[in-house]
Order: sequence, then structure tokens, then C-alpha cells
Amino acid sequence: MLVLAIAVNTCGQSLPKSEKFRSEVTEILARPLPADGAVLFTGSSSIRIWKDISDYFPGYTIVNRGFGGSQTTDLLYFVDPLILTLKPSKIFIYEGDNDLAAGKTSKQILATTDSLLQRIRQTIATNIPIYFISPKPSVARWKLKEEYLEHAANLKKWISTKENVHYVDGWSSLLDKKGNVLTDIFMPDNLHLNKKGYDLWATGIKKFLP
Repeated sequence: MLVLAIAVNTCGQSLPKSEKFRSEVTEILARPLPADGAVLFTGSSSIRIWKDISDYFPGYTIVNRGFGGSQTTDLLYFVDPLILTLKPSKIFIYEGDNDLAAGKTSKQILATTDSLLQRIRQTIATNIPIYFISPKPSVARWKLKEEYLEHAANLKKWISTKENVHYVDGWSSLLDKKGNVLTDIFMPDNLHLNKKGYDLWATGIKKFLP
């Protein structure tokens, strides 16, 4: 009975899965509010643990609102507090990595991504560019290579139909000359990037933050 009581709210309905990130989002919102015109990065843990992200893009005010383990549905759930409360000059989004690992199809991910874009455009001016970073390769998830490549292609095609939305290649810079994922660019979990990994990953982003 105790387990049941925890799993439901006072109305007898299951809490949304995204609520598990509530405390982390609350912590993010407790930080000083950035000035208007900052460059916003948000998405899953590859953004969250990029602690020195500002050092890679001098001359810009960088705001990191990534939250660990999130999927696109979670960012959509928290889009109001994490994105719509700000007035950024650019928005970079990294989601899809955990979605694919959880077994979601590219079609499902893009449907949620489209809803996310619509929510942003309804509130934030349409002339603000939005950049979607494609899921990165990793040793831990290399078995899903084909699913990742399929989604990247679909994401790029979807973006081509949108105005002022851009595709950021988060894949190619982390491969060797034979097309295999590099093995010395990750933390011990073989999933999250280390300093060398972020040095490489940032190359694709720097094209949009020269």
C-alpha cells in the first residue's frame, strides 16, 4: 500500500514520469536569472555536465540549463520554466540520445521535437535561431549506431522544413578516420564526454558561435 501511495497523487492519478526531474529543475531555477540576450544550452546530461561550456565560447553569455537523463518529452514538460521564462539570443538543444536508448523511434522523437518547437515559437520571437544538436556516438551505445544515424538524417530533413532552425552535427567529430567512435574521449561510463571529448564536440558548435 505504501508503494501505491507514493506512485499516485492526491487525485489518484499517476504522476508524470518527467516529475522525477522536478528537484533538479528547481535547483536550476534557483540560480541567478541570466541577462536578456544570453545563449541558452539545454537538454540532457551531455549538456548538464559540460561545466566549463562558457570557456569554449568567449564573448558570449552562456546559460546551461541541461538536466541529467532527460528525454525530449521531459524538456517539453519543463519548457515553460527552463526556456520560455528567458529571452535568449540563441537556443541550443541536445535531446534524442536518451530517447533512442529507451527504444523510442525517430518518428516519436521528432513528433515531440515538433511540439517543443511550436511551444517555443508561440512564446519567443520567431527570429531567434534554434539549433538542434544531433545525438552523439558513444562506446556504451555504439550498438545503436544505425538508429542514431537514421534519426540524425530524419532530424536534418525535418529541420530543413523549418524557418530559422538549424542542424548541428554532434556525431562526426567523435569518429576516427575509419568511422568508428573514438574510445579515449569518454568518462569511465563510456557514455559521457571527458575534456578531450568536449574539445572535439565543440568544433561543430563553434561554427554557429564564431
